[in-house]
Amino acid sequence: MHITRALRPAAGAMALLLTAGVSAAGAGSAAAAGGNTVELPVLKAALTANDACSTGSGRRATAVPWEQVSLQLGRAWQFASGAGVTVGVVDTGVSTSAPALKGRVTAVGEGGTDCVGHGTFVAGLVAASLEKGVEFAGVARQARILAVRATDERGAVTAERVAEGIEAAVEGGADVVCVSAALPADTVALRSAVKLAAKKDVLLVAAAVPDVPTGAVGEDPSAQDFYPAASDGVLSVLDVDKNGDRPTGAYTTASAQLAAPGDGVVGIGPARDGHYIGSGASLAAGFVAGTAALVRSVHPELTAAQTAGLLRSSAYPAEVPRVDPYAAVTSVLASASTAAKGAAPTVPKDGAASVRMPQDEAAEPLRRALWPAASSLVLVVAVIWLALIIPRGRRTGWRPSSRRPTRPTREAPQATAVAAESANVQAGVPAER
Repeated sequence: MHITRALRPAAGAMALLLTAGVSAAGAGSAAAAGGNTVELPVLKAALTANDACSTGSGRRATAVPWEQVSLQLGRAWQFASGAGVTVGVVDTGVSTSAPALKGRVTAVGEGGTDCVGHGTFVAGLVAASLEKGVEFAGVARQARILAVRATDERGAVTAERVAEGIEAAVEGGADVVCVSAALPADTVALRSAVKLAAKKDVLLVAAAVPDVPTGAVGEDPSAQDFYPAASDGVLSVLDVDKNGDRPTGAYTTASAQLAAPGDGVVGIGPARDGHYIGSGASLAAGFVAGTAALVRSVHPELTAAQTAGLLRSSAYPAEVPRVDPYAAVTSVLASASTAAKGAAPTVPKDGAASVRMPQDEAAEPLRRALWPAASSLVLVVAVIWLALIIPRGRRTGWRPSSRRPTRPTREAPQATAVAAESANVQAGVPAER
């Protein structure tokens, strides 16, 4: 009982120290998630014959979007920006007038105009710059965009258009190509485009399923493959919400390799500096394509297959692993040093590769901040130990050691007699009876 009362202050001090440590570790994400929310207009994936072309949004994102917090983009940006990498966006086109992409869009044919706005939205997820008064930004903020239209002006898509768009992006010099379309059947033209990308060492990232379910899609639609995402050598991406779940009633597939935010995400429009909100696997593909651009900017020695393997091996474990930009750009392929010397790197056939994490320099300030707390914790443990040991030692007659000569105990005379008798026996003197 006495010991319990004595420990209460020490236990309280320990709890306070532990709480302070946890608060320091989580303060960054809590601050990043703060801010006011603004209701944004919903992006359309396609337009009807009577719809006017999108003119842009008049509302701006004033808080850090949940997807940027989830992907820890602030941490990834300390190491990579996507500079020097070109991402081809095969979609409805990308507007060269979009302020957040100003000066970084190169168009193929009619790809520089975007009546629908979907392609510009995806391009913004890949590479939109951070503007004054706006919290939204793309994953690879300094990457360049190669705009390729793979639909008609209203957003209608065909396999032939998509195949031509992929080939145009590859031939145009893209390092990464993001494909928004998810088609129910493979074709000779699509297979040929995918092979060309592999030959040119271009990483293809594609939506694993269509954005908007059409036809009789129930609460739990059966899994099926869509193309070009399901083709060998293409990085297939599913969309998830802020809880890591798939939207109810959405298409699904067993061939998806990565997942990324794609439900209620913020993006730019084809004109003005306002923002939209959209959903779909095509938007998730934009996040993964942007992450691939970050990786290729800091690891230019890696092939497209190695880059895909690194994105998968560094992803957050889940039913469908979720892309992790920070882990991807700060991971180093075990074979990277070998590749830099000109030798052929050893990489599994599926493109996966083992990774190791270098020292996290960004975490050093936190470690320094926690040193005082750790020292205090050691002191508290020492106090608790003394509170337990000293009272118990006193009850059992324990005393601290001293340099003064020890006094003879009551057993000393008896011990002396025994010693004398032992000496007599050794000398052959009979013991007294």
